[in-house]
Amino acid sequence: MDFKGLISLIVDKIFDPIALLIVGLATIYFLIGVLKYIQSVGDETKRKEGVVMMTYGIIGLFVMVSLWGLVNVLNKTFPDLINKPITPSTRGR
Repeated sequence: MDFKGLISLIVDKIFDPIALLIVGLATIYFLIGVLKYIQSVGDETKRKEGVVMMTYGIIGLFVMVSLWGLVNVLNKTFPDLINKPITPSTRGR
């Protein structure tokens, strides 16, 4: 296995599932904040906690989606560096 194959394996098997897990956790955290906000009608302290949870959940989602978009932009900008296999005819002799 060459270096490019190793990097591809690491991204496919480790980073992609971790990114999906973080997006899922941020979504769940946001939804728990929404529930806490809705359930605490009379208690201002718990409502503020719900707002803070929703804010952090949105920030987490924004960061992960932004990074995902950045990776896709780089992949589209430099497709030869990532997707093109190295063969004897493309190495340059």
